[in-house]
Amino acid sequence: MLELAVYGGPEIEEALRASFAEVTSELVEPGWEDNWRAFHRPVEIWKLWVGPPWEESPEGLLPVVIDPGGAFGTGAHPTTRLCLELLQELEPASLLDIGCGSGVLAIAAAKLGFSPVVAFDNDPEAIEATLTNAEANGVSLDARLADVLVASLPSAEVAVCNISLQALEELASGLECGTLVASGFLASDDLRLAGYSVVRRQEQADWAAVVARPERGGE
Repeated sequence: MLELAVYGGPEIEEALRASFAEVTSELVEPGWEDNWRAFHRPVEIWKLWVGPPWEESPEGLLPVVIDPGGAFGTGAHPTTRLCLELLQELEPASLLDIGCGSGVLAIAAAKLGFSPVVAFDNDPEAIEATLTNAEANGVSLDARLADVLVASLPSAEVAVCNISLQALEELASGLECGTLVASGFLASDDLRLAGYSVVRRQEQADWAAVVARPERGGE
């Protein structure tokens, strides 16, 4: 059984009752819109510390301070953690972050020495969050609003994509990169990246991520 929790007023409740067989409602305390902060806890991924601005980063780790706002990406999800691990295994180079969300991967990449970093998302809130978080972290990057499935993307040495399986498979053949770091799919999914060979794969909590490189003749 799938249970969904939705916050909203009477009009939201009415719409839900028209769409679902069983709907219950209850009043919530004022300030509910900020309650998510209790679940945004810092994580350590090798030499990176990823956490919210109200937490203190420990000495000896590269701090990546993320306030996601209305965008996806606190660093805690297994797909984000896997991407951050794999990025730390690569030599810094030019990088595209496709589906940047809060900007956590793009900002972490910039802190690890990747440059230039260009981030893309089709959600204006994600672009705003990425630019705000980049400024808070003192890093320089370019964040662009775009539908990556139809837009013409620049080439880069590295592309990181933490997006849905379907979007990833549609996007891969049009990318111009030397290394693709990809996640956003389950370990049980049948990943097919046209024109790429998987050279590394990691799994965590039922999720997976890969490093792939263009096949010969497709570079």
